[in-house]
Amino acid sequence: MNAGVIVVGAGPVGLMLAGELRLGGVDVVVYDKLPAPSGESRALGFTRRVAEVFEQRGLLSRLGELTQGRQGHFGGVRIDLGRLDESHHGVLGLPQSRTEEMLAGWLAELGVPVRRGYEAVEVRQTGQDVTVVFDGPQGRHEATAGYLVGCDGPQSTVRTATGFETTGWPATRGMYMADITGVELRQRPIGERVPGGNMVLATDLGDGYYRVLIHDRSLRPRPDSEPLTFPEVADAWQRMTGESIHAARARWTCAFSNAARLVTEYRRGRVLLAGDAAHDTPPLAGWGLSVGIQDAVNLGWKLAAVVGGRAPESLLDTYHTERHPLGQQLLRNTHAASTLYLTGDELEPLRGVLRELVEHRDAAGHLAGMVSGLGIRYDLGDGRHPLLGRRMPPDRELVRSDGSRTRVAELLHAGRGVFVDTGHAVEPDGSGTTAGAVAGWSDRVDVVTGDWVQDGPGDPAYAALGSVLIRPDGYLAWVAPDGGDLTEALDRWFGAARSALPAEPAAVS
Repeated sequence: MNAGVIVVGAGPVGLMLAGELRLGGVDVVVYDKLPAPSGESRALGFTRRVAEVFEQRGLLSRLGELTQGRQGHFGGVRIDLGRLDESHHGVLGLPQSRTEEMLAGWLAELGVPVRRGYEAVEVRQTGQDVTVVFDGPQGRHEATAGYLVGCDGPQSTVRTATGFETTGWPATRGMYMADITGVELRQRPIGERVPGGNMVLATDLGDGYYRVLIHDRSLRPRPDSEPLTFPEVADAWQRMTGESIHAARARWTCAFSNAARLVTEYRRGRVLLAGDAAHDTPPLAGWGLSVGIQDAVNLGWKLAAVVGGRAPESLLDTYHTERHPLGQQLLRNTHAASTLYLTGDELEPLRGVLRELVEHRDAAGHLAGMVSGLGIRYDLGDGRHPLLGRRMPPDRELVRSDGSRTRVAELLHAGRGVFVDTGHAVEPDGSGTTAGAVAGWSDRVDVVTGDWVQDGPGDPAYAALGSVLIRPDGYLAWVAPDGGDLTEALDRWFGAARSALPAEPAAVS
């Protein structure tokens, strides 16, 4: 079958991307090699920024009651998040399976098909389209689309078949993870250092289950072909803690390593990568999942605009320029945090220096911003405003011209751009009207008039905001004053004005 976009991989990243594409009007199909969702807990939550991303689409409440992390830390060095201007607390204890189930329900409402039991085995790319060959339930199956996005995890077939190059480091040690029941364990929610550069973690998942994680320097990297048994996990746990969990039952076990890699480019022609297919790191506080979800939200609206003929193909280049540096930061931060935590007493002087640094509010805010994702700032133009390229907090309230109140999150539910008009003139000399400036993009950008509510906690940098242009992913593309030229920002991020578009954009095969 032909589609605008094929997404390979029905994990959280692939599902989120497919939803974003559908909001943008794209015909998208998701393929996954598993015949059914695995149901495995895997990543137990996500960062504050991903919670905001879900809220921007009206999805966060679908996850039910959530537990926010009470403690911030980097490599075991605690950060007092309560001293910061806004909440950096992430979501903890939420099994990845619940996140996948929520996103799958969203896709069903949007009418996006998810085809399971299809394993990608070959990719053929031309100048006009890309074809994927699958081994499916009825044998070989081919699907063609304008673009292909690989969200198929660390062992990505799409990445390998398309020839993406990677950098990183090989595995030097193994690690074990399991979800168990039938025992009671002392909580170690952010981990507990064991002499010799080792660590154990235990956190309550509810319903009598615990997640245990074991970093033991004596463990060697394990081949994928060698399944991990629970007795091996129990033996390692007892060796590290002196506690026996041999009487427990495991519903899931996993062996992984400290290997990490990052693709050198996020796009090759009509093939793009997102999530673990682009950046593979050891599991650490849900960072990999969180960065992957943000990949999907950064890419989705851009790819939809290109497929729909509303923006030039060059818009896709900004996916790499914006997200690849954050992939590099992910590898660096994962390596730094792991080194801090999983090195012996010889690194204690460095930990002591970091503890002193995070007592300073600015240093704590910078480190917390990296961990939470709230510190991201994209290079979005030549404007001098300090908030240009930063995210717009979704809980910020606006009083509309008719007196009603709304939140930024609600304005972004449809996945469109939003222009908030607070009456600031568009031109430096005070002339011009915002309504006239944005009129040519009314099919892609919603205009809302009103004034910001100034009360409530939050980053004081947002207190003096006037008119703003918000991208569909929630980042500020233009800010008054000193945010650059509004027309240039609209043209850069949303394509040519409607009067300049061709009457019939070329269809994607």
